[in-house]
Amino acid sequence: MPMAAEEIETLIREGIPDAHVEITDLAGDGDHYAARVVAESFRGVPRVKQHQRVYEALGGRMGGVLHALQLTTAIPE
Repeated sequence: MPMAAEEIETLIREGIPDAHVEITDLAGDGDHYAARVVAESFRGVPRVKQHQRVYEALGGRMGGVLHALQLTTAIPE
């Protein structure tokens, strides 16, 4: 069963409280999403670690309930 975009957003915000999260359903199937996560707490953190923090917030759902996630992370301008 696919994940709802709102659930993905909630999980990321719970795991990274200062995050601004934008979720886009890429295929309209609830299975392929893009996420843009902007957080001050990413400042000075390598991009790989930023992505790992997002995956940790998703609690192991990547590759299972959440089939595909195109992830972009950034710090606020």
